[in-house]
Amino acid sequence: MTPSIAFWLASALSFVTFGVHTFVGGVYAARPLLAAPDLPRAARWLNYYCWHITTVLLVYMTGGFAWAALSPQGLSVAWFLTALAPALSVLSVGVALRGGVNPIRFPSTTLFALIFIAAAIGVARTF
Repeated sequence: MTPSIAFWLASALSFVTFGVHTFVGGVYAARPLLAAPDLPRAARWLNYYCWHITTVLLVYMTGGFAWAALSPQGLSVAWFLTALAPALSVLSVGVALRGGVNPIRFPSTTLFALIFIAAAIGVARTF
Protein backbone atom coordinates (compact mmCIF):
# COMPACT_ATOMS: atom_id res chain seq x y z
CA MET A 1 0.00 0.00 0.00
CA THR A 2 1.44 3.37 -0.98
CA PRO A 3 1.56 6.21 1.55
CA SER A 4 -1.00 8.10 -0.52
CA ILE A 5 -3.53 5.25 -0.40
CA ALA A 6 -2.95 4.76 3.33
CA PHE A 7 -3.48 8.46 4.00
CA TRP A 8 -6.64 8.47 1.85
CA LEU A 9 -7.87 5.53 3.93
CA ALA A 10 -7.06 7.39 7.15
CA SER A 11 -8.90 10.42 5.78
CA ALA A 12 -11.93 8.31 4.86
CA LEU A 13 -11.93 6.65 8.30
CA SER A 14 -11.71 10.09 9.92
CA PHE A 15 -14.72 11.16 7.87
CA VAL A 16 -16.64 8.03 8.86
CA THR A 17 -15.76 8.73 12.49
CA PHE A 18 -17.04 12.29 12.02
CA GLY A 19 -20.30 10.88 10.67
CA VAL A 20 -20.73 8.39 13.50
CA HIS A 21 -19.86 11.06 16.06
CA THR A 22 -22.22 13.64 14.57
CA PHE A 23 -25.22 11.62 13.51
CA VAL A 24 -25.22 8.58 15.81
CA GLY A 25 -23.50 10.07 18.83
CA GLY A 26 -25.58 13.21 18.52
CA VAL A 27 -28.72 11.16 19.10
CA TYR A 28 -27.39 8.80 21.78
CA ALA A 29 -24.93 11.03 23.64
CA ALA A 30 -25.32 14.75 22.96
CA ARG A 31 -29.12 14.95 23.14
CA PRO A 32 -29.35 13.08 26.45
CA LEU A 33 -26.54 15.22 27.82
CA LEU A 34 -28.40 18.41 26.97
CA ALA A 35 -31.63 17.01 28.39
CA ALA A 36 -30.09 15.93 31.72
CA PRO A 37 -31.90 18.05 34.29
CA ASP A 38 -29.62 16.97 37.16
CA LEU A 39 -26.50 18.48 35.59
CA PRO A 40 -25.71 22.11 36.39
CA ARG A 41 -26.33 24.33 33.37
CA ALA A 42 -22.67 25.33 33.01
CA ALA A 43 -21.47 21.70 33.19
CA ARG A 44 -24.02 20.63 30.59
CA TRP A 45 -23.01 23.33 28.10
CA LEU A 46 -19.28 22.94 28.73
CA ASN A 47 -19.63 19.24 27.93
CA TYR A 48 -21.56 20.15 24.79
CA TYR A 49 -18.74 22.51 23.84
CA CYS A 50 -16.25 19.64 24.32
CA TRP A 51 -18.49 17.50 22.13
CA HIS A 52 -18.06 20.03 19.34
CA ILE A 53 -14.30 20.21 19.86
CA THR A 54 -14.30 16.56 18.79
CA THR A 55 -16.47 17.41 15.79
CA VAL A 56 -14.01 20.08 14.64
CA LEU A 57 -11.03 17.81 15.33
CA LEU A 58 -12.47 15.08 13.12
CA VAL A 59 -13.00 17.52 10.27
CA TYR A 60 -9.37 18.62 10.59
CA MET A 61 -8.19 15.00 10.74
CA THR A 62 -10.11 14.27 7.54
CA GLY A 63 -8.52 17.25 5.82
CA GLY A 64 -5.04 16.70 7.25
CA PHE A 65 -4.79 13.12 6.05
CA ALA A 66 -6.19 14.14 2.66
CA TRP A 67 -3.52 16.82 2.43
CA ALA A 68 -0.84 14.24 3.24
CA ALA A 69 -2.26 11.98 0.52
CA LEU A 70 -2.03 14.79 -2.01
CA SER A 71 1.21 16.52 -1.08
CA PRO A 72 4.51 15.78 0.69
CA GLN A 73 4.06 19.11 2.53
CA GLY A 74 1.23 17.47 4.49
CA LEU A 75 3.45 14.77 5.92
CA SER A 76 4.23 16.62 9.17
CA VAL A 77 0.49 17.03 9.77
CA ALA A 78 0.01 13.32 9.10
CA TRP A 79 2.72 12.49 11.63
CA PHE A 80 0.98 14.59 14.27
CA LEU A 81 -2.47 13.13 13.53
CA THR A 82 -1.05 9.61 13.44
CA ALA A 83 0.35 10.11 16.95
CA LEU A 84 -2.93 11.66 18.12
CA ALA A 85 -5.18 8.81 16.95
CA PRO A 86 -3.93 6.08 19.33
CA ALA A 87 -3.89 8.55 22.21
CA LEU A 88 -7.59 9.20 21.59
CA SER A 89 -8.31 5.47 21.32
CA VAL A 90 -6.53 4.79 24.63
CA LEU A 91 -8.36 7.74 26.21
CA SER A 92 -11.63 6.20 25.04
CA VAL A 93 -10.69 2.90 26.69
CA GLY A 94 -9.76 4.67 29.93
CA VAL A 95 -12.96 6.71 30.10
CA ALA A 96 -15.07 3.64 29.34
CA LEU A 97 -13.35 1.57 32.02
CA ARG A 98 -13.62 4.41 34.54
CA GLY A 99 -17.36 4.53 33.82
CA GLY A 100 -17.78 0.77 34.09
CA VAL A 101 -18.56 0.44 30.37
CA ASN A 102 -17.07 -2.09 27.98
CA PRO A 103 -14.63 -0.01 25.84
CA ILE A 104 -15.92 -1.67 22.67
CA ARG A 105 -19.29 -0.02 23.32
CA PHE A 106 -17.59 3.33 22.67
CA PRO A 107 -17.18 3.60 18.89
CA SER A 108 -14.27 5.99 19.42
CA THR A 109 -12.15 3.14 20.79
CA THR A 110 -12.23 1.18 17.55
CA LEU A 111 -12.54 4.05 15.08
CA PHE A 112 -9.49 5.95 16.33
CA ALA A 113 -7.53 2.66 16.41
CA LEU A 114 -8.44 2.03 12.76
CA ILE A 115 -7.43 5.57 11.81
CA PHE A 116 -4.10 4.98 13.54
CA ILE A 117 -3.46 1.70 11.70
CA ALA A 118 -4.14 3.23 8.28
CA ALA A 119 -2.13 6.36 9.05
CA ALA A 120 0.77 4.42 10.57
CA ILE A 121 1.04 2.38 7.38
CA GLY A 122 1.20 5.65 5.44
CA VAL A 123 3.86 7.10 7.71
CA ALA A 124 5.90 3.88 7.68
CA ARG A 125 5.82 3.81 3.87
CA THR A 126 7.38 7.26 3.66
CA PHE A 127 10.77 5.92 4.80
